[in-house]
Amino acid sequence: MNCILLPIENISSDVARIDSLAQINHVNKVLGATVGDTLKIGQIEGKLGTAIIEKVSSDNIHLRDVQLTMTPPPKLDLTVILALPRPKVLRRLIMDMAALGVLDIILINSYRTQKSYWQSPMLNRLDEFVLEGLQQGVDTIAPRITLQKRFKPFVEDELAGLMTNRAIVAHPYSEKSFAQYVQQQRLGLPGLVCIGSEGGWIDYEIELLAAQGCEAVNIGPRILRTEAAVNAILGQWLF
Repeated sequence: MNCILLPIENISSDVARIDSLAQINHVNKVLGATVGDTLKIGQIEGKLGTAIIEKVSSDNIHLRDVQLTMTPPPKLDLTVILALPRPKVLRRLIMDMAALGVLDIILINSYRTQKSYWQSPMLNRLDEFVLEGLQQGVDTIAPRITLQKRFKPFVEDELAGLMTNRAIVAHPYSEKSFAQYVQQQRLGLPGLVCIGSEGGWIDYEIELLAAQGCEAVNIGPRILRTEAAVNAILGQWLF
Protein backbone atom coordinates (compact mmCIF):
# COMPACT_ATOMS: atom_id res chain seq x y z
CA MET A 1 0.00 0.00 0.00
CA ASN A 2 1.22 3.45 -0.87
CA CYS A 3 -1.47 5.06 1.28
CA ILE A 4 -3.96 3.93 3.91
CA LEU A 5 -7.59 4.50 2.92
CA LEU A 6 -10.16 4.89 5.68
CA PRO A 7 -13.97 4.98 5.60
CA ILE A 8 -15.58 8.26 6.59
CA GLU A 9 -16.78 6.81 9.90
CA ASN A 10 -13.14 6.27 10.96
CA ILE A 11 -12.32 9.97 10.60
CA SER A 12 -13.54 12.75 12.89
CA SER A 13 -12.20 16.24 12.46
CA ASP A 14 -8.40 15.99 12.91
CA VAL A 15 -8.31 12.49 14.43
CA ALA A 16 -8.81 9.05 12.88
CA ARG A 17 -8.38 5.37 13.60
CA ILE A 18 -7.16 2.36 11.65
CA ASP A 19 -8.97 -0.82 12.68
CA SER A 20 -8.45 -3.07 9.66
CA LEU A 21 -6.07 -5.86 10.65
CA ALA A 22 -4.54 -5.91 7.17
CA GLN A 23 -3.79 -2.19 7.40
CA ILE A 24 -2.49 -2.49 10.96
CA ASN A 25 -0.15 -5.29 9.92
CA HIS A 26 1.06 -3.22 6.97
CA VAL A 27 1.82 -0.21 9.16
CA ASN A 28 3.59 -2.34 11.77
CA LYS A 29 5.43 -4.91 9.68
CA VAL A 30 5.90 -3.39 6.22
CA LEU A 31 6.24 0.31 7.01
CA GLY A 32 7.74 -0.28 10.45
CA ALA A 33 6.02 2.92 11.57
CA THR A 34 5.74 3.83 15.25
CA VAL A 35 4.24 6.56 17.43
CA GLY A 36 5.12 9.98 16.06
CA ASP A 37 5.61 8.84 12.47
CA THR A 38 3.61 10.36 9.61
CA LEU A 39 1.43 8.20 7.38
CA LYS A 40 -0.08 8.90 3.98
CA ILE A 41 -3.82 8.41 4.33
CA GLY A 42 -7.02 9.14 2.47
CA GLN A 43 -10.76 9.09 2.99
CA ILE A 44 -12.59 6.64 0.75
CA GLU A 45 -14.43 8.71 -1.89
CA GLY A 46 -12.75 11.79 -0.40
CA LYS A 47 -9.38 13.51 -0.28
CA LEU A 48 -5.81 12.42 0.38
CA GLY A 49 -3.38 13.70 2.97
CA THR A 50 -1.36 12.78 6.05
CA ALA A 51 -1.74 11.95 9.72
CA ILE A 52 0.56 11.28 12.66
CA ILE A 53 0.46 8.06 14.67
CA GLU A 54 -0.65 8.81 18.22
CA LYS A 55 -1.16 5.35 19.74
CA VAL A 56 -0.73 1.76 18.60
CA SER A 57 -2.48 -1.32 19.96
CA SER A 58 -3.08 -4.82 18.64
CA ASP A 59 -6.45 -3.92 17.12
CA ASN A 60 -6.26 -0.14 16.60
CA ILE A 61 -3.94 2.61 15.48
CA HIS A 62 -5.03 6.07 16.59
CA LEU A 63 -4.03 9.02 14.42
CA ARG A 64 -3.86 12.75 15.12
CA ASP A 65 -3.24 15.89 13.07
CA VAL A 66 -5.23 14.51 10.15
CA GLN A 67 -4.79 16.76 7.12
CA LEU A 68 -6.84 15.77 4.09
CA THR A 69 -6.19 18.50 1.53
CA MET A 70 -5.13 16.75 -1.68
CA THR A 71 -7.54 15.92 -4.51
CA PRO A 72 -7.14 12.35 -5.81
CA PRO A 73 -5.81 11.92 -9.35
CA PRO A 74 -8.42 12.14 -12.14
CA LYS A 75 -9.99 8.91 -13.32
CA LEU A 76 -9.33 7.64 -16.82
CA ASP A 77 -12.26 8.42 -19.12
CA LEU A 78 -12.47 4.74 -19.89
CA THR A 79 -14.87 1.82 -19.63
CA VAL A 80 -13.36 -1.67 -19.67
CA ILE A 81 -15.57 -4.61 -20.62
CA LEU A 82 -13.78 -7.72 -19.43
CA ALA A 83 -14.88 -11.31 -19.99
CA LEU A 84 -14.99 -12.79 -16.49
CA PRO A 85 -11.58 -14.44 -15.98
CA ARG A 86 -10.48 -17.33 -13.82
CA PRO A 87 -11.12 -16.54 -10.14
CA LYS A 88 -7.45 -16.56 -9.17
CA VAL A 89 -6.76 -13.96 -11.89
CA LEU A 90 -9.75 -11.76 -10.99
CA ARG A 91 -8.13 -10.25 -7.88
CA ARG A 92 -5.03 -9.09 -9.74
CA LEU A 93 -7.04 -7.64 -12.62
CA ILE A 94 -9.42 -5.67 -10.40
CA MET A 95 -6.48 -4.38 -8.35
CA ASP A 96 -4.58 -3.33 -11.47
CA MET A 97 -7.55 -1.59 -13.09
CA ALA A 98 -8.38 0.25 -9.86
CA ALA A 99 -4.74 1.33 -9.51
CA LEU A 100 -4.67 2.54 -13.11
CA GLY A 101 -7.75 4.67 -12.55
CA VAL A 102 -10.32 2.96 -14.80
CA LEU A 103 -13.69 4.69 -14.42
CA ASP A 104 -16.07 1.79 -15.20
CA ILE A 105 -15.50 -1.98 -15.20
CA ILE A 106 -18.05 -4.38 -16.65
CA LEU A 107 -17.49 -8.09 -16.05
CA ILE A 108 -19.30 -10.02 -18.74
CA ASN A 109 -20.00 -13.59 -19.68
CA SER A 110 -18.42 -15.02 -22.82
CA TYR A 111 -18.31 -18.34 -24.63
CA ARG A 112 -14.97 -19.17 -23.02
CA THR A 113 -16.04 -18.09 -19.52
CA GLN A 114 -16.74 -21.22 -17.50
CA LYS A 115 -20.10 -21.19 -15.72
CA SER A 116 -18.42 -22.04 -12.42
CA TYR A 117 -16.64 -18.67 -12.45
CA TRP A 118 -19.94 -16.93 -11.71
CA GLN A 119 -20.31 -18.93 -8.49
CA SER A 120 -16.84 -18.04 -7.26
CA PRO A 121 -16.67 -16.45 -3.77
CA MET A 122 -14.10 -14.05 -5.28
CA LEU A 123 -16.99 -12.07 -6.76
CA ASN A 124 -18.10 -11.22 -3.21
CA ARG A 125 -14.68 -9.68 -2.53
CA LEU A 126 -14.56 -7.13 -5.34
CA ASP A 127 -14.69 -4.18 -2.91
CA GLU A 128 -11.69 -5.63 -1.09
CA PHE A 129 -9.70 -5.93 -4.32
CA VAL A 130 -10.68 -2.40 -5.36
CA LEU A 131 -9.43 -1.06 -2.02
CA GLU A 132 -6.10 -2.80 -2.52
CA GLY A 133 -5.78 -1.27 -5.96
CA LEU A 134 -6.71 2.23 -4.79
CA GLN A 135 -4.16 2.09 -1.99
CA GLN A 136 -1.53 0.98 -4.50
CA GLY A 137 -2.38 3.77 -6.94
CA VAL A 138 -2.88 6.44 -4.22
CA ASP A 139 -6.47 7.11 -5.22
CA THR A 140 -9.68 7.30 -3.21
CA ILE A 141 -12.43 7.03 -5.85
CA ALA A 142 -13.52 3.47 -6.64
CA PRO A 143 -14.41 2.40 -10.17
CA ARG A 144 -17.99 1.40 -10.85
CA ILE A 145 -18.21 -2.38 -11.31
CA THR A 146 -21.20 -4.16 -12.84
CA LEU A 147 -21.79 -7.80 -13.72
CA GLN A 148 -23.41 -8.88 -16.98
CA LYS A 149 -24.14 -12.61 -17.21
CA ARG A 150 -25.78 -12.50 -20.66
CA PHE A 151 -23.47 -11.49 -23.48
CA LYS A 152 -25.83 -11.11 -26.46
CA PRO A 153 -28.60 -9.07 -24.75
CA PHE A 154 -26.02 -6.77 -23.18
CA VAL A 155 -24.16 -6.14 -26.43
CA GLU A 156 -27.30 -5.64 -28.50
CA ASP A 157 -29.37 -3.65 -25.99
CA GLU A 158 -26.97 -1.77 -23.71
CA LEU A 159 -23.52 -1.44 -25.28
CA ALA A 160 -24.40 1.39 -27.68
CA GLY A 161 -25.57 3.52 -24.77
CA LEU A 162 -22.16 3.24 -23.12
CA MET A 163 -20.19 4.34 -26.17
CA THR A 164 -19.65 8.06 -25.71
CA ASN A 165 -16.44 7.77 -27.75
CA ARG A 166 -14.90 5.21 -30.08
CA ALA A 167 -14.55 1.59 -28.93
CA ILE A 168 -12.13 -1.26 -29.58
CA VAL A 169 -12.10 -4.98 -28.93
CA ALA A 170 -8.77 -6.69 -28.34
CA HIS A 171 -8.43 -9.62 -30.75
CA PRO A 172 -5.06 -11.24 -31.52
CA TYR A 173 -6.18 -12.27 -35.03
CA SER A 174 -7.23 -8.80 -36.14
CA GLU A 175 -5.33 -7.41 -39.14
CA LYS A 176 -5.10 -3.96 -37.60
CA SER A 177 -2.81 -3.22 -34.65
CA PHE A 178 -3.69 -0.93 -31.78
CA ALA A 179 -0.84 1.38 -32.87
CA GLN A 180 -2.26 1.62 -36.38
CA TYR A 181 -5.72 2.30 -35.00
CA VAL A 182 -4.47 5.20 -32.86
CA GLN A 183 -2.45 6.68 -35.74
CA GLN A 184 -5.41 6.53 -38.11
CA GLN A 185 -7.87 8.04 -35.69
CA ARG A 186 -5.70 10.99 -34.64
CA LEU A 187 -8.37 11.82 -32.13
CA GLY A 188 -6.90 10.27 -29.02
CA LEU A 189 -7.66 6.97 -27.37
CA PRO A 190 -11.05 5.25 -27.43
CA GLY A 191 -13.42 5.49 -24.49
CA LEU A 192 -14.30 1.80 -24.33
CA VAL A 193 -12.16 -1.34 -24.50
CA CYS A 194 -13.36 -4.95 -24.66
CA ILE A 195 -10.89 -7.62 -23.51
CA GLY A 196 -11.54 -11.37 -23.53
CA SER A 197 -10.64 -13.98 -20.96
CA GLU A 198 -8.08 -16.72 -21.56
CA GLY A 199 -8.59 -17.92 -25.13
CA GLY A 200 -10.06 -14.60 -26.23
CA TRP A 201 -13.35 -13.96 -27.98
CA ILE A 202 -14.92 -16.32 -30.51
CA ASP A 203 -15.76 -15.03 -34.00
CA TYR A 204 -19.47 -14.72 -33.20
CA GLU A 205 -18.69 -12.41 -30.26
CA ILE A 206 -16.33 -10.30 -32.36
CA GLU A 207 -19.06 -9.93 -34.99
CA LEU A 208 -21.65 -8.83 -32.42
CA LEU A 209 -19.25 -6.29 -30.93
CA ALA A 210 -18.28 -5.02 -34.38
CA ALA A 211 -21.95 -4.54 -35.27
CA GLN A 212 -22.17 -2.07 -32.38
CA GLY A 213 -19.09 -0.14 -33.51
CA CYS A 214 -16.24 -1.88 -31.67
CA GLU A 215 -13.23 -2.12 -33.96
CA ALA A 216 -11.03 -5.21 -33.54
CA VAL A 217 -7.32 -4.54 -32.97
CA ASN A 218 -4.32 -6.61 -31.97
CA ILE A 219 -1.45 -5.57 -29.70
CA GLY A 220 1.28 -7.45 -31.51
CA PRO A 221 2.20 -10.89 -32.76
CA ARG A 222 2.30 -12.48 -29.30
CA ILE A 223 -0.79 -13.95 -27.66
CA LEU A 224 -0.76 -12.81 -24.04
CA ARG A 225 -2.43 -13.91 -20.84
CA THR A 226 -5.41 -11.79 -19.87
CA GLU A 227 -3.60 -9.89 -17.12
CA ALA A 228 -0.68 -9.09 -19.43
CA ALA A 229 -3.04 -7.93 -22.18
CA VAL A 230 -5.01 -5.71 -19.79
CA ASN A 231 -1.90 -3.97 -18.51
CA ALA A 232 -0.33 -3.66 -21.97
CA ILE A 233 -3.46 -2.01 -23.38
CA LEU A 234 -4.39 0.18 -20.43
CA GLY A 235 -0.82 1.36 -20.03
CA GLN A 236 -1.42 3.48 -23.15
CA TRP A 237 -3.78 5.72 -21.15
CA LEU A 238 -0.99 6.59 -18.70
CA PHE A 239 0.90 8.38 -21.45
